[in-house]
Amino acid sequence: MMTKTRTSQRESIAAAGDFSHAWRALRHRNFRLFFGGQSISLIGTWMTRIATSWLVYRLTKSPLLLGTVGFAGQIPTFLLAPLAGVIVDRIDRRKVLVWTQTLAMVQSLLLAWLTLSHRITIAEVLALSAMQGVINAFDMPGRQSFMVKMVEDRGDLSNAIAINSSMVNTARLIGPSLAGLVIAASNEGWCFLVDGISYIAVIASLIMMRLPAMNEQRATTTMLVQMREGWAYVSGFAPIRTILLLFALLSLMGWPFMVLMPVFAAQVLHGGPHTLGFLMGAVGVGSLISALAMVMRRSVRGLTKMIPIAATAFGVGLICFGLSRSFWLSMPLMLLTGFGMMQGLTASNTIVQTLVDEKMRGRVMSYYTMAFVGMAPFGSLLAGGLAHVMGAPHTVIVSGVACILGALWFWSRLAAIRKQMRPIYVRLGIVPQANLAAEESTES
Repeated sequence: MMTKTRTSQRESIAAAGDFSHAWRALRHRNFRLFFGGQSISLIGTWMTRIATSWLVYRLTKSPLLLGTVGFAGQIPTFLLAPLAGVIVDRIDRRKVLVWTQTLAMVQSLLLAWLTLSHRITIAEVLALSAMQGVINAFDMPGRQSFMVKMVEDRGDLSNAIAINSSMVNTARLIGPSLAGLVIAASNEGWCFLVDGISYIAVIASLIMMRLPAMNEQRATTTMLVQMREGWAYVSGFAPIRTILLLFALLSLMGWPFMVLMPVFAAQVLHGGPHTLGFLMGAVGVGSLISALAMVMRRSVRGLTKMIPIAATAFGVGLICFGLSRSFWLSMPLMLLTGFGMMQGLTASNTIVQTLVDEKMRGRVMSYYTMAFVGMAPFGSLLAGGLAHVMGAPHTVIVSGVACILGALWFWSRLAAIRKQMRPIYVRLGIVPQANLAAEESTES
């Protein structure tokens, strides 16, 4: 009965206008607060990402060290994510996020102080990047698991994820462009300072949320047992396992192209920090277009086929970008790359969040974090090493080919994973029971 009521509510919202359904998650007060706080904070986060990569390149002129800093900033997430997932399932997720955001603010302010006082060294960048990696190990599964708490209607969860992606990519568009301008006018330290101050907004939004008291139950099993349960769930459920394996491949071979962007801006396209800002801004535009397209979707149905299509678009964009020597050609190619990257990311996140059991949410999202962020350090190190040997353009071309191969592998398993997803979609009211019965009778 509750499912039918919520379904009729969503249909009424959709019927009110062609676009009214696109922002339905914002009717939830807690999500509106999160949206406002994160919108401010994420601009600072992207400024710091660009400023850190440019600072490392300015200090060292080494593609290998760009990859090494990326490795140092992400390997703690890979190592700690399974433990973090168990902790997120055990305690209040809002408290986890308040702590992680506060520590991230401290990390950014330390970077700002060291850079503005001209004391920064590559060793300190490595250490502070590793600190951020530890924070992210707890923050990412906590934030992903907390999403369901901010929308009272589970049917609005996919829309909330899509709006969150739009917010991230609006920041991806604004942040790098601002960072390029700030770095060109002064130095990287001001970007770190803006980022540190911006965390106040998201911390305030978390504190202001009205949430039901969490019914914390004392765990009856050890953390090791819970970690094993999480692994058994992820590895034994083909839809989530297949999505995360493709995700891990893309994170290893595809997404680390970001760490090589200063090399493309300075050596391949013969520009400066403003060129880096424009290229990253183009990635942001493509990602934002993708996220807005996801916002307009009324249902999660049909998203599985978008994953291999998006991975193929991502790979084609990387191959062509590696071949380009023109700034004006590279810009639209970065737009295509950003579109493919974000379309796959948002579709994967939405499907995983829809399928997962609530009691396993923190642990599953910790493995999602491992696939998304945890494999990236190895990819950053691999990309930096390959760029040192064969050059950045050839490295990006190899990455694009690997992404396309991964998309073909996922497509070959699409029918099998859809078959396992259908009963869950029926139970959640996403697919009518009649459709499942008809499909089963056809198969038999």
